[in-house]
Amino acid sequence: MRPARIAHDVRDSIEARYIVGSEPSAVLPSERKLAAEFGVARATVRSALAMLRDQQQIRTQAGGPPVVVDPHLSKAPQLSSFTQDALARGWHPTSKVLEAEREVADVSTARNLGISPGSAVIRIRRLRVADQSPMAVEEVWLPDELFPGILSHDLSGSLYELFETTYRTAVYRHDRRISATNLDQPLADLLEVRAGAAALFATQVGFDRSGRRLEFGRSIYRGDRFDFTTITFAAARRREHSNAAQKRGLS
Repeated sequence: MRPARIAHDVRDSIEARYIVGSEPSAVLPSERKLAAEFGVARATVRSALAMLRDQQQIRTQAGGPPVVVDPHLSKAPQLSSFTQDALARGWHPTSKVLEAEREVADVSTARNLGISPGSAVIRIRRLRVADQSPMAVEEVWLPDELFPGILSHDLSGSLYELFETTYRTAVYRHDRRISATNLDQPLADLLEVRAGAAALFATQVGFDRSGRRLEFGRSIYRGDRFDFTTITFAAARRREHSNAAQKRGLS
């Protein structure tokens, strides 16, 4: 059997025995133990582990043992950026700026940003990447009057951090809507999946503490890499929660 085929078989065996059904951060045996277990050379095990790293199924840090990675990036019901979410999972987030330009707001964009049609806006479209794996395509519109000169800044990092450090403002609340979609060929090529693959389409408006609209965005998330969680209450529970809040306000 060819060495490459053996490495693929070892990869499949490691995946079936140590990854499928395992909890994130579960530690795999050392290369030496895996080589003894499967009766192959350590170089073969090393090749198999490299394949699993490329597939975002395991990761290693500072020469430590391989650990299992949850391939999903979960968005909890709290406001956080892609950069923050990726860093929290131990991933290295980067962005590739696809387009960045100043343009005139059409009626829809103006309505979502609470500005007049024809006002100047900044449009930024980026490919969001974690550990060299494309995760999402994000497009955001910003009122030009709130972020003058933003196009001269490095847009490959966190925009929210740029808002805070340079413009002394921050997104405090998101109004977000999420729906299912399927990827067309151009988006599939960007996200390195097949055309027609499942994805999540999200639109959002970001507000500061005073209720001013700072951003309007549209994002396409890979369906195999993202999930969103929400917290909901039954109607009676909501009334109890509201009454309790009112009582606290009176006390």
